[in-house]
Amino acid sequence: MRIAIVGVSGSGKTTLARKAATRLDIPHIEIDAVHHLAGWEPNPNFVADMAHALDVPDWVCDGNYHPVEEIVRGAADVIVCFDLPRRQVMRQVVTRTLRRSFTREELWNGNRESVTNLLRWDPERNIIRWAWVYHRRRLERMRASEQSGAWDHAQVIWVHSHSEADAWLDSLPSPRVS
Repeated sequence: MRIAIVGVSGSGKTTLARKAATRLDIPHIEIDAVHHLAGWEPNPNFVADMAHALDVPDWVCDGNYHPVEEIVRGAADVIVCFDLPRRQVMRQVVTRTLRRSFTREELWNGNRESVTNLLRWDPERNIIRWAWVYHRRRLERMRASEQSGAWDHAQVIWVHSHSEADAWLDSLPSPRVS
């Protein structure tokens, strides 16, 4: 089983992907962790590294990076679109970002959220602004991809609440016994 979980920043893609991967006992691939090297440097081998990470029989992958969208979603059997209302996403992303900033929680490769980035207006530097600015655009792109037929090879599931996400998780098969 290969599952791609897509959605706006702060919607809970990674949390849902971790839970699904744990439930299915298959690898979880977090695109952010492959893309961001130490010091928030972009990975120059990002596309190749993602292709390598996806070259296993089963996985759950979350994220939306344009350079790898086609290879991730093209290889997926299931595409889960996490479509929460903007007000809920904003509440989640603000809470998460503040917690990460003040606790200095490590995200990937030594990277941490910066309190100073919260003061920046540039959405490239402020994840809260990014989530606000790109919420509608991300949803429009997901709908357009589905309507264009680009995802016809996969089962597409739209999740509009955490209770729907929980119901989808409950519908997943139990891990295979070796």
